[in-house]
Amino acid sequence: MAITEQPVSFLQRRAVGERRIPRAPSSRATRARVHMAMVMFTLVFVAIASRLVMLGMSEEARSASYISAQDSVAAARPNLVDRNGQILATDIKTASLYAEPRKIIDVDEALEGIASVLPELGTDRVRARLASNAGFIWLKRELTPRQRNRLHDLGIPGIGFLEENSRFYPGGPTASHIVGSVNVDNQGISGMELSVDRAWLGDLQKLGLTSNRSMEPVALSIDLRAQHVVRDELAKAMERYKAIAAMGIVLDVETGEVIAMSSLPDFDPNDRSQALDPNRMNRASGGVYEMGSVFKGFTVAMALDSGKVTMDDMFDATRPIRIGGRTINDFHGKHRPLSVAETFIYSSNIGTAKMMLSAGIDHQQAFLKKVGLTTRLDTELPEVATPLLPPKWNELAAITISFGHGISVTPLQTAVAAAALVNGGELVPPTFLPRTAEEAASLKKRVVSEHTSAIMRYLFRLNVLQGSGRRAKVPGYLVGGKTGTAEKIEGGRYVSNKRRNSFLSAFPMDKPKYVVLVVIDEPKPEREGIGATAGLNAAPTVSGIIGRIAPMLGVLPKFGDKTETISISY
Repeated sequence: MAITEQPVSFLQRRAVGERRIPRAPSSRATRARVHMAMVMFTLVFVAIASRLVMLGMSEEARSASYISAQDSVAAARPNLVDRNGQILATDIKTASLYAEPRKIIDVDEALEGIASVLPELGTDRVRARLASNAGFIWLKRELTPRQRNRLHDLGIPGIGFLEENSRFYPGGPTASHIVGSVNVDNQGISGMELSVDRAWLGDLQKLGLTSNRSMEPVALSIDLRAQHVVRDELAKAMERYKAIAAMGIVLDVETGEVIAMSSLPDFDPNDRSQALDPNRMNRASGGVYEMGSVFKGFTVAMALDSGKVTMDDMFDATRPIRIGGRTINDFHGKHRPLSVAETFIYSSNIGTAKMMLSAGIDHQQAFLKKVGLTTRLDTELPEVATPLLPPKWNELAAITISFGHGISVTPLQTAVAAAALVNGGELVPPTFLPRTAEEAASLKKRVVSEHTSAIMRYLFRLNVLQGSGRRAKVPGYLVGGKTGTAEKIEGGRYVSNKRRNSFLSAFPMDKPKYVVLVVIDEPKPEREGIGATAGLNAAPTVSGIIGRIAPMLGVLPKFGDKTETISISY
């Protein structure tokens, strides 16, 4: 039976599920789709990479800020020690508080927590800083251990601590004006701390070579034991005589080393705010004053060394000197001719002025320049003032300068110049660093002859035995010196009820080793009925200092007749 194929409709084909084979796409369309996919992937990759770079740069900047902060606080300093190795200044580790504002979740909560420990930080300004987009900010430097622990226990996100070097001064105010202080970044701002920075430490810090680095200690010339004694005796004198300030200096006459130097009121370098008080300034080297009659020692030495005055000369102190509308008189006048020795021990203004005139005004000016009293001292300590000289060095100025008025100098340069009068006649620049005898010998400059120096030692000793310095005596020691009582100036005029008293001394006078200078500002009478001259307050203060420091410094006492006089031929 033959089978005849029948035509099948479209609907029938769909009903039986007949599949239609699609036609293969062209190669051009395929390539277009591939290119489109590649472009899309590239754009996505670029976007992701850009974001990663931005985040990386942000982290790098934040890390840089953090590392920079670490470097700035890690700067170490060498210990400062006295001549015997006793520590004057050293580094200790403290914690400082910082914040990373981008990591802070709740600014108000963070501020509240910080203020609970550090109330001074609970301000709108601190809140604004915490809410900023900064990567790193300081909040508080040098926390106490208790503050750090309390803040740490709060667990505030975005708040952390950095360990840094902080300066500590074990002796507190004992040698504050010499040692100086540093700022919050451990950089020297005064005293020998600043001097060390200027000399070499500052350059190392700029190069980043001081971070957590152990350095050799820097030795100073001072003796901490003697420094304590000087400060203690000055404090007692201020209380005893109700003075407003006091200064004291101990100087090695052979090497120029400053063994002790104190100026009261002083400050505790552990409390930086005290150093900003102008009343606590370093008066011993940073202030200039009319030194009064201690200057008569320089006038006598100048006159004798000129060869125009001898110890046999007499000077008429019968009547006052009248010049330029001024009258020059003696405080306790003898009203008779005086020898050189009498002029010195009786502290005659008239005799001293005539002695200066015998030598000549030009010679006076040249001599004071030669002993360093008209120029600024050159030494390591930054706080050194420049002398105030008269605008015209005429006859009136020369006469007043001869007995310590009309010229203002620092107590330190007064002590340095005095050392040259007693050490054999050689001026030695002062130093706050240890100096050997050989080093000092290369720096010495002769300013008076050995013979003149010997006479000055005799006169200084004679003044303690018979003159105004009798209260400076110390049993067993040949102490010599000169008093100075200078009236202060107010409103352009000298006032008699406000004085700056001083006593310039040396010991032992047979072979001087140390100069000791004490200045007391506005001392009051110890009791009613007595005066307030230098012989009554500055001289006994020097006695107290020498009696305590002499054994410490290896100067042994001598007892017997030889402690009364020293021999001198002239």
